[in-house]
Amino acid sequence: MKIAVMGAGAVGCYYGGLLARAGHEVVLIGRAAHVDAIRHQGLRLDTASFQDRVMLQASTDAAAVQGAELVLFCVKSTDTTAAAAALALHLAPYQAPDQAPHLTPHLAPHLAKDALVLSLQNGVGNADTLRVLLPQQRVVAGMVGFNVVQQGEGRFHCGSEGVLGVPATGELAALLGVEGLDCEAHADMTPVLWGKLLMNLNNALNALSGLPLLEQLKDRAWRRLLATMMDEALAAMDAAGIHPAKLTVLPAWMLPHVLRLPTPIYSRVAASMMKIDPHARSSMWEDLQQGRITEVGYLQGAVLALAQKHGRDARLCARVIRAVQAAEAAKAGSPHLQPSQLV
Repeated sequence: MKIAVMGAGAVGCYYGGLLARAGHEVVLIGRAAHVDAIRHQGLRLDTASFQDRVMLQASTDAAAVQGAELVLFCVKSTDTTAAAAALALHLAPYQAPDQAPHLTPHLAPHLAKDALVLSLQNGVGNADTLRVLLPQQRVVAGMVGFNVVQQGEGRFHCGSEGVLGVPATGELAALLGVEGLDCEAHADMTPVLWGKLLMNLNNALNALSGLPLLEQLKDRAWRRLLATMMDEALAAMDAAGIHPAKLTVLPAWMLPHVLRLPTPIYSRVAASMMKIDPHARSSMWEDLQQGRITEVGYLQGAVLALAQKHGRDARLCARVIRAVQAAEAAKAGSPHLQPSQLV
């Protein structure tokens, strides 16, 4: 199958490389610097089961999706509308992602009408945005349950255990489950996306701390902050009738309680959650280091919007949003905050 990957970042390159290694015709679409490196060096994939170098196509032109039967959207949530508009013959003006009902639909002549678009992005609303912008395509949401570390020189390392979650659509799970990555099918992706959002609430804390993920999760003060944000999110979800899926060995409702445990007990109870590469950090940390706008508005922002809609409190999520936005404006990388500065 010809598969196009919109977004040659860590997840896009890693998973695109796995699919190419499995025999699919894959083209990565991304920024010029990444594209040139991929064309000349290929990708070095580092998984729990193998290490390999894979050569594949790469382009900066969205027209490279021509002929693709499947398009994986792996761009940042902040780039969803721009990437979708790039598939249009004429790039019409578009509005902010949180104004999805008012977005201008685009015809995407580079895509066949029966092409499937799979959003593999953080947050819960990207697929809805893509459905509005690409009305002729079938758009579904997926969930990336693993961490990828970009280690330079085209090397991508899977830094944690996890699976790829996709809707139970035909043979999609069988197609996308390749060596190096398990794929699970779900009848309803909404609980899965909200379950993943719970875990992604730590992205902002990791970015603000400047610590590697493993070191940060060993700090009970940081875990308490994550637990409080999870409490806010779970209360908002409960009010909205949303029941987040169980994505770890623990059910979602138990996570805040476990996070608050003393570190020696937490390390035993949540041993599988601590199987993280010691150098891994969140993608939001990388965004701050690169001076880019982060996805905090699609993570903590989604919780805050749901809480406000249903009359629930999400004051810590709001405070974290302000702290990340201040770091974005400063363009000085992680502010290396202490947990006490967010309490």
